[in-house]
Amino acid sequence: MTSLTEFFGDASPLKDLLPGFQPRAGQAWMAEAVAEAIANCDKLVVEAGTGTGKTFAYLIPALLSGRKTIISTGTKALQDQLYHRDLPLVGKAIGRPVTTALLKGRANYLCLQRLDQVTDPAPALLRDLNEVREWRHRTISGDKAELIEVPEDSQVWPLVTSTVDNCLGQKCPEYSQCHVVKARREAQDADLVVVNHHLLLADLAMKEEGFVEFLPDAQAIILDEAHQVPDLAAQFFGVSLGSREMERLLDEVRAATLPFSQPDLNRRIDKLQTGIRNLRAAAPRTEGRHELSEVMDELREPLAQLSHAMHDVQVALMDLGDASLAIEKLHEQLVSMAERLVLLTGEDTWDGLRWLEIHPRSLRLHLTPLDVSAKLNGLIDNGVQAWIFTSATLAIGDDFSHFAARMGLTGVAGLTFPSPFPIEQNGLIFLPPDMPQPADPSHTGAMLEAVTPLLEMVAGGMFCLFTSHRALNNAKKWFKSRKSALGGRILLVQGDAPRDDLLRRFRQIGNAVLLGTGSFWEGVDVRGPALSVVAIDKLPFASPADPLMMARLEFIRREGGNGFMEHQLPLAALSLKQGAGRLLRDQTDYGVVVLCDPRITEKNYGKMFLQCLEPMPSTSALHEVSSFLRAHERKGAVA
Repeated sequence: MTSLTEFFGDASPLKDLLPGFQPRAGQAWMAEAVAEAIANCDKLVVEAGTGTGKTFAYLIPALLSGRKTIISTGTKALQDQLYHRDLPLVGKAIGRPVTTALLKGRANYLCLQRLDQVTDPAPALLRDLNEVREWRHRTISGDKAELIEVPEDSQVWPLVTSTVDNCLGQKCPEYSQCHVVKARREAQDADLVVVNHHLLLADLAMKEEGFVEFLPDAQAIILDEAHQVPDLAAQFFGVSLGSREMERLLDEVRAATLPFSQPDLNRRIDKLQTGIRNLRAAAPRTEGRHELSEVMDELREPLAQLSHAMHDVQVALMDLGDASLAIEKLHEQLVSMAERLVLLTGEDTWDGLRWLEIHPRSLRLHLTPLDVSAKLNGLIDNGVQAWIFTSATLAIGDDFSHFAARMGLTGVAGLTFPSPFPIEQNGLIFLPPDMPQPADPSHTGAMLEAVTPLLEMVAGGMFCLFTSHRALNNAKKWFKSRKSALGGRILLVQGDAPRDDLLRRFRQIGNAVLLGTGSFWEGVDVRGPALSVVAIDKLPFASPADPLMMARLEFIRREGGNGFMEHQLPLAALSLKQGAGRLLRDQTDYGVVVLCDPRITEKNYGKMFLQCLEPMPSTSALHEVSSFLRAHERKGAVA
């Protein structure tokens, strides 16, 4: 194998291809560790701090290994970036031909058969549908990410893409032109395939059930943003059924059976539609997640009616016999839904948590396993593949035990490569004194009173990150009633526009204040002075009432463990690490992380959160923050 030294040293070919490339010891060491794990079919867990260059540190040894490799990322956006930007660059650097493929779930590809079946669309969908119809003649891949003129959440996409349930497979008249089939064939033939975690978990689940897997049998599997996998797996290996899913199926049943004029079937469909409405009417009004056992008394009768109505439609569809392939597939889907409904509402002692998710115009039933570590271990620990898990947030200090336990990994090497950026000099943690307790109604206002003085000390912008939408909305009201606190800056608020639009505006403005929660805690990259302060309202403990958390805590309790110390605390520490990681994204970036939760200094466990942000120093004195920022502004002016 070609030596890795030439790619990460002073004479690296990456210098000519990547502006600003600098040799980094951590990147070279990580690449060596990845190469060794692939060569020996070992498992390796790597935490790589911001700026380590982890993408190239696993891409180059993977491509040089000659082994068939799958790389799985956390999101489709990262998947596209890796495939369209990073892989071509690395391919040029290594100077040898490597066949690669990009593979997504079938819902991302245009289905020609379903597109031809859309004959009478709602007027609101006509513009998007016409865009899709024109695009079908231009596209080679059929990947809907190509068609930027149609929003990703457009209601036209479910009509013109397929699911596992409604795909006609080899019986489809468009099978020879199928974009999904083409993408999978390319993946089978490629040396390296880029997927996302959802697709990888789907494939692993199919292997477990004895189906033929659609991802190629790989010799090396690399999971980037691996910290997301345990929660995704808990959801993935569960069971769910939603009202919108049922309503969409009924619409398709009506359309498919229209030529056969079946009054009795139509009455049964109407009854099932009413059953769905009755279930929604009986469900709690409060949006969010509810444990099913707590609301079951109100839902038992509507669920029973729904089950009977579903059975009646099934029988009527079966009577149509072999009327059409589409009706046969719809009958199969209805049978699957009925089976899931029995699982979701049964009283059997299944090792999982049943819960209900309420949205403004829909609901969804879930059954979430208490623990997926044994299942993941059975899939991963096969002795014939190398598995690499990497992320910027997998360890607390040098301790990987929390991640390893959730993934079912035992005796696996864990390596930490800290950020090469001068974090100790360029970052400072500010702990505002005398903050009210997180549950105090005055907390959000006190937080903003503490952080807005920093706007007078920096020329750049600020992220205010919140652990709840309620706090975010309170902050929005606070700023609207105190516009002078912004000092003439523009306020951007999550929810007022799509996330990517808000980030683009934030970067362009250069000194804005952005209020965000959830999705702004990770995967956000703002370099330079546009982001100089990251203020975090509370320690990001997940609600103990959250069903995923409840399931995990119940499992730990049954095992005789301490749920708070073993799960809630390390999970919150790693989440804080993600949020604070938004600040220093480049070698010359500097700024302040403001932590507005008094528990950091008052509770014994507070030091774990500061330990996660090492080697960044902390202070409770505002004048020290001011001195720190002035010193960096002077240094920048001199430079």
